[in-house]
Amino acid sequence: LARGIQRTAIRQAHRKHEPDFHDKYGNLVLLGGAAVFTVVWGYVLTQAGIEWGLSPVGRVTPKEWRE
Repeated sequence: LARGIQRTAIRQAHRKHEPDFHDKYGNLVLLGGAAVFTVVWGYVLTQAGIEWGLSPVGRVTPKEWRE
């Protein structure tokens, strides 16, 4: 069993490495995804009309105290 595994490993090590999809297009896909991410979030943060009320001062009103 071990010899068969060894032979297979040696055969694969000597085999010519053909570039697969990730070797060919990996960086391109990564950059494209980063660009889309940036554009979409840039739009959301600037144009979507979301009111960014980060400070609670003046918004949080205390409840009436009941005894």
